[in-house]
Amino acid sequence: MTLVGLISDTHGLLRPEAAAALKGVSRILHAGDVGKPEILEALAAIAPVTAVRGNVDSGGWALKLPLRTTITIAGHTVHMRHIPGEFQLEPPGEDISATVWGHTHEPLIETHNGILYVNPGSAGPRRFSLPVSIGFLRLVENAAPEAWIQTLDVS
Repeated sequence: MTLVGLISDTHGLLRPEAAAALKGVSRILHAGDVGKPEILEALAAIAPVTAVRGNVDSGGWALKLPLRTTITIAGHTVHMRHIPGEFQLEPPGEDISATVWGHTHEPLIETHNGILYVNPGSAGPRRFSLPVSIGFLRLVENAAPEAWIQTLDVS
């Protein structure tokens, strides 16, 4: 079993509550709008990080981040991007277990056609009336991926 932490839309703020909740994960996926490179450095002190570039990420450090990526963890292929769009899989027919995105700041978990879609919500500055949250992905080889959202108490 591999436990993956999901975080997005930090916008330059890694809350201590988010960092504490991510302790013990095997890997962290950041779905964009990182805000500044120090966020990725702090997350990398917890676990290896894979990140994509969000629409507010700019500068030399951000240009090194891909707009989208597909990685394999524990026998599962996970597709990441910041803005959900249509999630057209490249190349066509790719066997995707889960797709992770951010941008909307709204946590969401859905399954369509056997693919798990997860938006962990926003872990950075509170936007609108949405919760501050992160997500988790449990990956077991030869089993369906499982995900859940954890709302952070930042009051």
